[in-house]
Amino acid sequence: MPLTFTLDPAVTPALRDGVLDLWTDVSNAGGAVGFVAPVAREEIRPELVKHLTAMAEGRHRLLVGHDETGEVVATAFFSFNTHRLMTHWVWLYTVMVHPKHQGQGYGRDLLAAAEDAARGFEGVDAIRLTCRGGLGLERFYGSCGYKEVGRVPAAIRVAPGDDRDDITMLLPLR
Repeated sequence: MPLTFTLDPAVTPALRDGVLDLWTDVSNAGGAVGFVAPVAREEIRPELVKHLTAMAEGRHRLLVGHDETGEVVATAFFSFNTHRLMTHWVWLYTVMVHPKHQGQGYGRDLLAAAEDAARGFEGVDAIRLTCRGGLGLERFYGSCGYKEVGRVPAAIRVAPGDDRDDITMLLPLR
């Protein structure tokens, strides 16, 4: 079943809890979304609140994917640049697909929906994102049209003795 994507959904308790559950499940399945398993919902909640606050202030926008039951199973947050020389591109953060839906093409669908949404943002010519090395994410993003434009070796410390590269990817929209 295809997902239904919504840009800027109403932030209801169900949406908030759905995103929080998704973020927790993705993190605990080993997803590279800012936390290291094991992690509890309450550890993630403050980060979600920061994202929701940025949305309320107009600095972030949310793209959410729902399955046929209405469950939140995919997300991506857009972050707008405030520096006047960098407003022509946006960041894409917290790109997630629920682990139970991995391998069904939903990640590609999410990135295509994000690209479509960003094309509608006035003056935006590109999407940038970063990903954690060691998981093959740069190959996945590359297969979706993103190009690796930077890499900082060992910039992410997942655990003592487990440092990963921080990889910057770019998708030109024009």
